[in-house]
Amino acid sequence: MSSASQNRLTADVLRSREEQETHSYPDNLALRVHRTISWIRRAEMSEDDPDIAFACYWIAFDAAHSEDTATDVETSATALFRMYFEKLLKFDGEGAIFNAIWDRFSGPIRILLENKYVYQPFWKHVNGVEEFSDWETRFQREREQVNSYLAQQQTDRVLNLLFSRLYVLRNQIMHGGATWNGRVNRDQVRDGAAIMSFLVPAFVKVMMDHPDEPWGKNYYPRVDEDGRMVPYIREP
Repeated sequence: MSSASQNRLTADVLRSREEQETHSYPDNLALRVHRTISWIRRAEMSEDDPDIAFACYWIAFDAAHSEDTATDVETSATALFRMYFEKLLKFDGEGAIFNAIWDRFSGPIRILLENKYVYQPFWKHVNGVEEFSDWETRFQREREQVNSYLAQQQTDRVLNLLFSRLYVLRNQIMHGGATWNGRVNRDQVRDGAAIMSFLVPAFVKVMMDHPDEPWGKNYYPRVDEDGRMVPYIREP
């Protein structure tokens, strides 16, 4: 196991804390935390299989942040990411997210952000969508933005760009756009899984540190047979 993996927050550490504190969490957060940790644990069991690890970390991320916005129109994934990261960074008093980005993964993050294979306009162009014929110009412009954000350590902007790229990787894996254990996308899958292995536990820790903040309604709360929401009871 790498030194990086030895120093990250693990599911066991988070679960131990959850068992001690969950009774004091609002139902919405208690359910989020429990589900998130369960998928972090499953991801950790798949460290030798980065495709599966990445998929499980993404499910954990969804469990942590997805919410019913109570609007008639579905809020875009990127908009939800932005709102979630804004809350996280506001409450990240210990700098766990900042440190994960700038101390541990600044290199892999930069490489991922400069990888055209996780840049959606590139694939739009490959698939013949005319308005994306200028994808290279867009990509270069965004690379310049990335360099500026990295130089100025603008964590919020880097997070938003990073997850826009990870979302493309997520779609490739979840929608069958990649071969399991394939040779052509190993770098981005390995880096993506490693980055998520630090960030997602850091995200849930910030949420646990601030249980009374508005983390949003779960899309799929616990309900009884009549469809009525029921109080959260911690599962084993």
